[in-house]
Amino acid sequence: MISILIAASIGLLVSIMVTPYLIRVFAKQGFGQEIREEGPEGHKSKRGTPTMGGVAIILAMLVGYFAAHGIRWVTGSGPGPSVSGLLVLFLATGLGLVGFLDDFIKIRRQRNLGLNKTSKLIGQFVVAVAFAVLAIQFPDEQGLTPASQHLSDVRDIALIIFPIPVFIVFCYLLISAWSNAVNFTDGLDGLAGGASAMVLGTYVVISFWQARLSCTAEPQVGCYDVRDPLDLAVVAAAAAGACIGFLWWNAAPAKIFMGDTGSLALGGLIAGLSMTTKTELLAIVIGGLFVVEMVSVVMQIAVFRTTGRRLFRMAPFHHHFELAGWAETTVIIRFWLLAGICCGLGLGLFYSEQLTVLGG
Repeated sequence: MISILIAASIGLLVSIMVTPYLIRVFAKQGFGQEIREEGPEGHKSKRGTPTMGGVAIILAMLVGYFAAHGIRWVTGSGPGPSVSGLLVLFLATGLGLVGFLDDFIKIRRQRNLGLNKTSKLIGQFVVAVAFAVLAIQFPDEQGLTPASQHLSDVRDIALIIFPIPVFIVFCYLLISAWSNAVNFTDGLDGLAGGASAMVLGTYVVISFWQARLSCTAEPQVGCYDVRDPLDLAVVAAAAAGACIGFLWWNAAPAKIFMGDTGSLALGGLIAGLSMTTKTELLAIVIGGLFVVEMVSVVMQIAVFRTTGRRLFRMAPFHHHFELAGWAETTVIIRFWLLAGICCGLGLGLFYSEQLTVLGG
């Protein structure tokens, strides 16, 4: 528990202190955000706001995680970094690098489009496949690997197991979906950062609960076959703290944007945590806001291509309400409330499954 608090605290402090430095450096270098011409009129004033702030989130997350383990090593109070934790950090950092390249190209070419679709998908594919292959290696004494070839809701679904090639494709689709879902949501000041902090905080609770009832520690009715759950809680806590620290500067009116650097990394974190905690289907509920934002884009494209008409005034969904006359801060706060409701519902489903198993 102490490591979780240390990781979250250091992640928050590093993020809140590093972000203003990045604002100054990026502003001096002219690393400003380009704005879609067809976007809401009020967004035009944001052109030139420093972007790539996701660098602060990734850095703070890594510092928070490794500092917590450094303190544990000095005090001799626990094991070092786990394979599961390092793999999730690898996934988030790798996707963050893809996002960084995308942001950098946008800035250099002064346009709203960075990497082309093929290059972006290839980058996500390489990182996702590497994660998928490594995640089913490194069994512990009980034979548990960081991820499972089973589909899972709160636990592995015994009847659904993927052959290795299918599992790799599944991982790619899941990681690509989550990274793009968070990317779509990152269109208003602080919206994606605040929602991500809630989702990551939810995963702190879930993974900590799994650690308390781990089959590895003490086999019992209702225990969880998850490798390294306590370390996954440390990862989620460091990332949640980093998001909150960044939100101090990213909340409306934003002084810096996270860019694809941050949104792809956060999407990778959610995907990685869902697979390593065996909650892929439950994550759809926990990250429900991101799911709705992505579905709104898919629906908009599908309806427009089939009927020639737009389902929403603009997609992703949050822009629809802006164009309907809602103030930006109103949209942000109400969407944060929706994100909180989704996280609470996800936690409720997680706990109710435990009660069902125990016969409560």
